[in-house]
Amino acid sequence: MAEAAAEGKGFPLSKSAKRALIIVTACTVTMLALSAGIRQSLGMFIRPVSFDLHLGREVISFAIAMQTLLVGLCAPFSGAIADRFGTVKVATAGAFFFLIGLWFTSQAQTPMGLYLSIGLVMGLALTATSMSIMFGAVGRVVQPQYRTIVFGVVTAGGSLGQFLVIPMVGAVLSSFSWRESLLVMMAGAIVMIFIAQPLRIADRAPRKTVSEAASLPQALREARNHRGFQLLNASYFVCGFHVSFMATHFPAFLADRGMDGKTVAIAFAFIGLFNIFGSLFFGYASSRWSKRHVLAWLYGIRSLIFIPLLFLPMTPALALGFGAAMGFLYLGTVPPTSGIVAQVFGVRYMSMMFGIVFLAHQVGGFFGAWIAGYLYDKTGSYEIVWMINIGLGIAATLLVLPIDDRPIQRKEAVPA
Repeated sequence: MAEAAAEGKGFPLSKSAKRALIIVTACTVTMLALSAGIRQSLGMFIRPVSFDLHLGREVISFAIAMQTLLVGLCAPFSGAIADRFGTVKVATAGAFFFLIGLWFTSQAQTPMGLYLSIGLVMGLALTATSMSIMFGAVGRVVQPQYRTIVFGVVTAGGSLGQFLVIPMVGAVLSSFSWRESLLVMMAGAIVMIFIAQPLRIADRAPRKTVSEAASLPQALREARNHRGFQLLNASYFVCGFHVSFMATHFPAFLADRGMDGKTVAIAFAFIGLFNIFGSLFFGYASSRWSKRHVLAWLYGIRSLIFIPLLFLPMTPALALGFGAAMGFLYLGTVPPTSGIVAQVFGVRYMSMMFGIVFLAHQVGGFFGAWIAGYLYDKTGSYEIVWMINIGLGIAATLLVLPIDDRPIQRKEAVPA
């Protein structure tokens, strides 16, 4: 409650402001649904691609890990470009990269082909349509006290994509080859081109808040010298490791443990379905209670739910129950994490600032996707990786507690 008060109550929204908020939120939700749906569905291709091209799982795992790392490395720069030149241009470019990446992946014959298509081209596509870009847009048209709630709604859009797109991709894969299935997925990228255009509303919105960094260099200096920002980056590394491991290897893990294709698809879809509710819940919780405490509880509970997968025999009930529980927590870190960034630094450079935090997330995602494939090829099991996930979750719980999430005090407001 104190944090909500610190952010300020703002003024009632005019009809035009409400309309802008609704349109921008709907477009960002749809963009993330399609972008995340395409990305998350890549885990469904690990087995067929590896079998058809006679490659180990480490190859496609490394391609996805490359993609994850590239998204993170480019996020601060794409965020700065979006802050400077507009979200609509960046998001439209991302949709075109998706078209190119999906087509080149469908034509791949070698590991290098997968590295260039999945790793490079689709990595650029995801960078330009990532949460950091979408949060920058919606953050400019929403009042501070509702910010984490709306961030939760936008985050749920990515989950909606996983819930809707993955079963459709599974159905397509059951009827067509993996190459033909990738061509079918290009339809989603075409839709994204049109959905991106109304985001120019956010680009035209005024960006004056109570206090903002006067320049990009000042914003970077503030981030570099803020200990809480460094701790937030470290904790988000853990989130990236968890999420990327799950997105890349969870379907294969369940199949290895004897689950049929239908159970695997439903359990994976449950992650997306229940994360819709989790994102909304944690967005609301972050508007009511301390964001760092919300994060601490979330990381701690994540570690607990990993434990049964190490010690209990796999059954459909366990697979579906874990999918639901993990789904509720899956991207629940996003509203409080992005909320802390906006609360501490403001929204003028929101895309870039959250892009820096997102970089840490993607570095963790690189290791989560790649190391799991490497250790599986070495040991024939994901057991060690589950233990690593548990340890990292405990570490993240301890990292977020000391974060100072009070707004930075500046001398005067600066119009953006």
